[in-house]
Amino acid sequence: MSDLFKVEPAAPLAEALRPQSLDEVIGQSHLLGEGRPLRLAFQSGKPHSMIFWGPPGVGKTTLARLTARAFDCEFIALSAVFSGVKDIRAAMEQAERNLSLGKRTILFVDEIHRFNKGQQDALLPYAESGLVTFIGATTENPSFEVNSALLSRAQVYVLKSLTDEELRQLLQRAQEKALPQLQFDELAADTLIGYADGDARRFLNLLEQCSTAAGAAGVTHIDAAFIEKALTLNARRFDKGGDNFYDQISALHKSVRGSSPDAALYWLTRMLDGGADPRYLARRIVRMAWEDIGLADPRALQIANDAANTYERLGSPEGELALGQAVIYLAVAAKSNAGYMAYNQARAFVKQDKSREVPVHLRNAPTKLMKELGYGHAYRYAHDEPNAYAAGETYLPDGMQEPGWYKPVPRGLEIKIGEKLARLRQLDEEAGKK
Repeated sequence: MSDLFKVEPAAPLAEALRPQSLDEVIGQSHLLGEGRPLRLAFQSGKPHSMIFWGPPGVGKTTLARLTARAFDCEFIALSAVFSGVKDIRAAMEQAERNLSLGKRTILFVDEIHRFNKGQQDALLPYAESGLVTFIGATTENPSFEVNSALLSRAQVYVLKSLTDEELRQLLQRAQEKALPQLQFDELAADTLIGYADGDARRFLNLLEQCSTAAGAAGVTHIDAAFIEKALTLNARRFDKGGDNFYDQISALHKSVRGSSPDAALYWLTRMLDGGADPRYLARRIVRMAWEDIGLADPRALQIANDAANTYERLGSPEGELALGQAVIYLAVAAKSNAGYMAYNQARAFVKQDKSREVPVHLRNAPTKLMKELGYGHAYRYAHDEPNAYAAGETYLPDGMQEPGWYKPVPRGLEIKIGEKLARLRQLDEEAGKK
């Protein structure tokens, strides 16, 4: 009798609008269009193991479910967050029962990157034997997060964030099928699309919040002002530990290196908006100054350090202005990686070279015995020499050729540095140094 009074919870909008066929899927046209890889895989009639790699809310779970439907397979879903080897074994037992009834099984593991090596290894024999067709979903680069043995047995499909136009299509479908009472003006739609950030699930959740808020307020026309007032709009997608994080750091660094101040500012503010730690960004900005500007403009090094110190003193949001101005300066500064390259070459040389003795004339001689042994003998004090330079002197270990690691670039202060080094080499040659 209790079932008579049981109330089933309403399905979330994202679940209610989940596509029931490939033709209903919005986005991923590079995989699902006519003649495209995943469309052809569905048309082949033979399922294969695969990994869906892409950001949140782009249809990974939906495609896995559609795969099971297209090939008339039983669908077993595991979450790598909550499941372990015991759950894998239970799933395999169910797959064996399915097979005895003439049904094949698709095993879907969401967030496969969260399985450790042992858990991933536990999947291998079942995927190899054909007991199950394995489908994994991950937001992380499978090259780093999925065991090579498992990765080699699965086709990787890269899914993309939905475009603005695709999200508009999703808005139209939501209005037609679930929210016919609501009308969104152009700016309201743009606001929701901007905050969805290519994530269909987030977009539908925002629409659902709009519907709830509009019902409470008794309105049917949604404008941008209503959205800003009624909804809690979270920061855009930003994965502080995954590929998205490192991709944006890379974009910031390369924009500075490429002398594009606007692009550098864009990526900096994108990361700040997404919740990146400004202190981490400050450290990276200091690294950029040393790696890509170096001695071509030593002021860049000081400005980067000052910006980091300013942020420590002021905090957010005021201190972020200092970081912004630092990346502008670094972007427009003269560029040189001469010091960076010289340092790396020196490290590589020392790592593979033998341990060379310090030449006797360069050795410290604090005691009488050391002086009697010749330590420091014949050392020429540079300040006592013409031009404060001991022409012809050598400071490398005996028998080691001048490596020429540091090669100043013809930009910024390094123009002057290069001219000075050329003059010193000329003096060495005049003094008979080879």
